[in-house]
Amino acid sequence: MNKKLAAAVSGAAVLMLVLSGCGGDDGDKKTDAWAKKVCDSWQPELKKIEQANADIKRVATESSKPEEVQATDSAAFGTMSESYKAMGTALTGAGVPPVKDGEKTQAAAVMGFESTSAGYTALKTKMDALDAKDQGKFAEGLKEVAGGLEEATKGGKEALDQLKAGGLDKAMNSQKGCQVTTPSPAKS
Repeated sequence: MNKKLAAAVSGAAVLMLVLSGCGGDDGDKKTDAWAKKVCDSWQPELKKIEQANADIKRVATESSKPEEVQATDSAAFGTMSESYKAMGTALTGAGVPPVKDGEKTQAAAVMGFESTSAGYTALKTKMDALDAKDQGKFAEGLKEVAGGLEEATKGGKEALDQLKAGGLDKAMNSQKGCQVTTPSPAKS
């Protein structure tokens, strides 16, 4: 059951790691400058999300005790909540993107990241409430947590869709701060 949670979490978190997968072109200098400001702010958050996912996968693939799974996953969800909130804040701090309907694009994307932040806070609360002493109840609770992941990440996916629709994906993909190298799984 814990492996199912790890698979769901890793699939959900990957949404932040790639806007569209291709590099940008020369584009507009104002858009590139805006994207650099956002991506430079996002880089530490993306690394935290990546590490939180690695931690969840680690306890899921090792035969970890329910208490360790609970503590690790709860901490990871807390980190992800904070990081998505910080990403929304970074979008606001960068100012309105210099594209058509920039204010609308920015507001919708910020709202999406805030929604995902709240979703991870809710998952953390659910994880903290699980009874790690009763393995059967804990496994059932993990199913519920795993089932909530798609809903929790929906806002972040919508935020990325807004940025793409606003024409910002190429500029953002060309910025080093928005490029995350996914580590290869550790061999044991």
